[in-house]
Amino acid sequence: MEYRRLGSSGFNVPALSFGTATFGGGNEFFKAWGASDDKEATRIVDLCLEAGLTLFDSADIYADGRSESVLGKAIAGRRDDVLISTKATFRSGKGPNDVGSSRFHLIRAVEGSLKRLGTEYIDLFQLHGFDAQTRIEETVEALDALVRAGKIRYVGCSNFSGWHLMKSLAVSDRYGWARYVAHQAYYSLIGRDYEWELMPLGLDQGVGAVVWSPLGWGRLTGKLRRGQPPPETSRLPKTAAYGPPVDDDSLYRVVDAIDEVARECEKSVSQIALNWLLQRPTVSSVIVGARNEDQLRENLGAVGWNLTPDQVAKLDAASETTVAYPYWHSRQFERNPKPV
Repeated sequence: MEYRRLGSSGFNVPALSFGTATFGGGNEFFKAWGASDDKEATRIVDLCLEAGLTLFDSADIYADGRSESVLGKAIAGRRDDVLISTKATFRSGKGPNDVGSSRFHLIRAVEGSLKRLGTEYIDLFQLHGFDAQTRIEETVEALDALVRAGKIRYVGCSNFSGWHLMKSLAVSDRYGWARYVAHQAYYSLIGRDYEWELMPLGLDQGVGAVVWSPLGWGRLTGKLRRGQPPPETSRLPKTAAYGPPVDDDSLYRVVDAIDEVARECEKSVSQIALNWLLQRPTVSSVIVGARNEDQLRENLGAVGWNLTPDQVAKLDAASETTVAYPYWHSRQFERNPKPV
């Protein structure tokens, strides 16, 4: 397993990390992703560690907290062998302070995660989304206090816009507080919006991308084909409304190109899609998920080799879309080249 620096920090993380949204079940949304119990989760963690995949990502809302609890049991007795990433901001209870990035909610969220995970510290703690109702100074100061208390090692964010992230970094720099070193963001061959502003920002500010849903909400697993109905086991019908949109023409144009490259490489569709991401600027780690051992082994096969420049160019061309304003305008200026 290749290890990479997380942004400009000195912290090294594996190129692939494991997303534990499949642990614990919970409500219908998370059951559609998976419902690994303690025994199955422990086996998955075993396989990950054998392959050198040591970073496990969770969140306080995954399966209503059960994801963290199951992960905690799966890593019991081997905390020093793993890296833990988790998140908070979204509503985690019915109370008026059970949501957001206030000092009150973040401190209580971290304490709850530590208890469920059975650990004294979290390696990477990320805000799950931007809270527009809490002053950035309050949020960043609270995170800095948690770092200084030894409960968090590094801080990051998730699903921020460019200005959300840049303003937060400016506040951290102004007061000397802990800085976001990671941005957990959606990025895939059928969702390249990340490249418009967040990638250039990451390059400039040293923020590493931790990619979620690298297979486009399950659309790039190799199960969807032009003119064919989705498989009966697909989770898309239950979760599509919550995921990133993509039109069928764009999807199948990309899938056709991946199929062509997959035949050349003798790799699977998902392995091609993951390997393409691993070659993109700012990408520190790509989060993969699995409901069973077979899916995990399939995803682990995305590392240890690289697409050729011609194959990357073929996938780039098939997945390119018209960027929004002002990005299409700024790219016409010769001093603003594409970051990729």
